[in-house]
Amino acid sequence: MRTIRGLRRWRHNPLRRTTDLVEAWVALGALLLILVAAPLVGVLAGGLAGDALQRSVREQRVNRHPVTATVVHTADPTPLDPDPETATGRDSHSRVLAHWTGPDGSTRRGTVVAALESPRPGDRFTVWTDGRGHVVGRPLDTATAATHAVLAGFGTAVACAGVVEGSRRLLVRHMVRRRYDRWDRAWSRVGPDWGRTGTGS
Repeated sequence: MRTIRGLRRWRHNPLRRTTDLVEAWVALGALLLILVAAPLVGVLAGGLAGDALQRSVREQRVNRHPVTATVVHTADPTPLDPDPETATGRDSHSRVLAHWTGPDGSTRRGTVVAALESPRPGDRFTVWTDGRGHVVGRPLDTATAATHAVLAGFGTAVACAGVVEGSRRLLVRHMVRRRYDRWDRAWSRVGPDWGRTGTGS
């Protein structure tokens, strides 16, 4: 309200220029977009992301199955991730050769990461597999999906507000540059006669 009252007074100020009024309206429009449009876009984006993630959660729950695997022996402690900066201690200490039976009854054997601190032959642990017994990642849970959706909506709202503010700044910068250009042209016309007798200065 204070901004609107100030804009009304500025409209009748005898010292205001047309560009000043345009800048004020641009600022007001950008403020309304940031306060109203950006949150709305964020809510819509978060809702769409949430729907997609929840569908993924349901699909993963149907297609991914927990099975019990048995440790055969520990595997090469070389990290699964070849980059030492991103490899974790869990990668280098929990790799084991194990065997398990898939949901389709097939027997599988391979090197996997076990959720065991000190795996020994015969230890059992849970792995997630698809319908044919191939190891897959743990399915996404509902809470994590909701968190990702909220973050997506928030990020979209912030990005939208940033675009609006950036556009406003670019527009005002362009207007200021044009104003300076007009001043330069006006000065080039009157500058040579500035201060001379009879020029009205």
